[in-house]
Amino acid sequence: MASIVPLKEKRLMDVKLGELPSWILMRDFTPKGIAGAFQRGYYRYYNKYVDVRKGSVAGISMVLAAYVLFNYCRSYKELKHERRRKYH
Repeated sequence: MASIVPLKEKRLMDVKLGELPSWILMRDFTPKGIAGAFQRGYYRYYNKYVDVRKGSVAGISMVLAAYVLFNYCRSYKELKHERRRKYH
């Protein structure tokens, strides 16, 4: 027999497509709720990739790759115009 989990306590990957709008409306979008979501994400990342017994540079390199990708996306408009220019 399957246990019934309330919609508010379900994770995003467990929510059916028809339940998605009501699940999104149940989220906490106050500044405290958003800060809590970022804090949970940080601790989840830190415990999974950084604070491990046999750590490597993988956790830090993922953060660096995300930073580089973010900055590239942010400056793409200027870079797009640069590639069409002729330097002569």
